Amino acid sequence: MRRWWLGASLLLVLLLLGSMISVGWAIADLTRARTRLLDTIGPAVVSVQQLGTALVNQETGVRGYTLSGRAEFLTPYQTGVADAAKARGTVAASNAELPWVTADLGQLDRAIDAWRTVYAEPVIAATRAGAPPLAVEAGKAEFDAVRTALSTLQSKLEEERTAGRAALNTAASRLATTCVITLGALLLVVLIGVGLMTTSVVRPLSRLANHVRQVAAGDFDHPVVVSGPREVVSLGHDVESMRDRVVAELERAQAAGRDLARSNAELEQFAYVASHDLQEPLRKVASFCQLLERRYKGQLDEKAGQYIGFAVDGALRMQVLINDLLAFSRVGRHTGKHADHDATALAEQATRNLTEAITAAGATVTIDPLPPVHGEAPLLTSVFQNLIGNGIKFRGTEPPTVTITADRDGPNWTFSVTDNGIGIEPQFADRVFVIFQRLHAKDSYPGTGIGLAMCRKIIEFHGGTIWIDTTHPAGTRVRFTLPALDTPTDT
Repeated sequence: MRRWWLGASLLLVLLLLGSMISVGWAIADLTRARTRLLDTIGPAVVSVQQLGTALVNQETGVRGYTLSGRAEFLTPYQTGVADAAKARGTVAASNAELPWVTADLGQLDRAIDAWRTVYAEPVIAATRAGAPPLAVEAGKAEFDAVRTALSTLQSKLEEERTAGRAALNTAASRLATTCVITLGALLLVVLIGVGLMTTSVVRPLSRLANHVRQVAAGDFDHPVVVSGPREVVSLGHDVESMRDRVVAELERAQAAGRDLARSNAELEQFAYVASHDLQEPLRKVASFCQLLERRYKGQLDEKAGQYIGFAVDGALRMQVLINDLLAFSRVGRHTGKHADHDATALAEQATRNLTEAITAAGATVTIDPLPPVHGEAPLLTSVFQNLIGNGIKFRGTEPPTVTITADRDGPNWTFSVTDNGIGIEPQFADRVFVIFQRLHAKDSYPGTGIGLAMCRKIIEFHGGTIWIDTTHPAGTRVRFTLPALDTPTDT
């Protein structure tokens, strides 16, 4: 198959090369014929005509000067001599292509010299000397010889021009015929090439494409077997190897999916246990410790009361930590209904949820008009609530202020939550989003270290990103993005 393809390709190349050589030869032949006619014969014909005119002017000038004796009548003769010399030079230059011109031009030169020697120069000299003029008919025989030689030269040049035109027409016809034959050969080459490509490449590739489409449609057990050129067969083997790898990866993915489903089921069981069975002992510990504190209040020393307080506080913080962990684990697994929501309303709801903390801290929360967003309202509300709560919790000496704004940035909205609190050092800008990472002691600021990690998980679940703006000069500015709706509302 490969040898046959190479043989056919070589034959087509030889045919194309022969056609190109034929066209080149025809063009060169046409160029030679055109150059000979236009650059050699044509100028020679024109120059011979100019030479004849110059000789007639000489004869007319001599006759007029002889009859009138006036010097101005000699001007045509003098001009004719110069023009004749110039025209003769052009005719003589054609001897490379027209060798016979040299002999005919020599005969014409001899006739002109005889006319000038026998008649023209003696007549001019006699007229200048005031001698009686010679008869006008005296030089007629010599000038007739000039006319005869000139006519012979003109006739031969006309024959050359006729032959040159015929040669040019023949070359043009030959070029046209060669071009037609070449175009036919090219068309034949194209048709043969298309046929070869269709038989040897296109059809095998089409069969391979059908196999690939069948596999891509989901029939991963369909084998990919093709025939044709070596390259197509090799490509088919590569596709078959890829199908085998896809099948193997699919089996591994299905196994991993089963493992993941089993892990999720176990996680659900753990969540149920954590939300019920694990919290029940903590509630009992806290309740009995509080009951013990109330019943024996005043009967225990200060240390015992402090220990009871530690136990109650630890149990309550453990309950908060378990609830936060449950909420963190449910993000992205227990998905609610996604819908379009007014982000301003979500931020206002978060503010209402924090009314007690805002009042206690004397905080001010400012919410600029925010755009509509798409997602789960409870999760997005918790993001605003966490960020506003952090602005209140991590406050400085001044009453806390929190400002929420949004700006359009290409396909996303960028939200900014800015406070005037103690701020976050740039080196900790990434660490604060890691679960259980705290920058301060529990005694200084309460919390579990899950809030910002929860915010990042919620924002990424909604297709956005969240970060600390380290360029903000004072306080903390947390920024996050959410995809804009198809018809965004400009702020």
